[in-house]
Amino acid sequence: MFTVKASLTPAPRQKRREVIENDEFAGFTRRIIRAHGRRVSTGDVEALRDLVALSATLDNAITEAVAGLRAFGYSWAEIGQRLGISRQAAQQRWSGDRP
Repeated sequence: MFTVKASLTPAPRQKRREVIENDEFAGFTRRIIRAHGRRVSTGDVEALRDLVALSATLDNAITEAVAGLRAFGYSWAEIGQRLGISRQAAQQRWSGDRP
């Protein structure tokens, strides 16, 4: 009788969530950021600091998204492919193993 050693069998990937309205949501987000830039450009200097802070917020959101995709079972190669970078570049940038 053959048995499977659970410790040697990779865990199955979680079922992928159905993607709904991501393109529309991303478009909406881009429009908001551009509108914020236009507001600053018309003389709202007080909002400049907030606009610059969006860069850090976006970096944190990307890091969280990549960590979630890794936890979901996506490989560094799959993530890198979607971003147009190598597996190694993706891993170096978001693995959290940096000094």
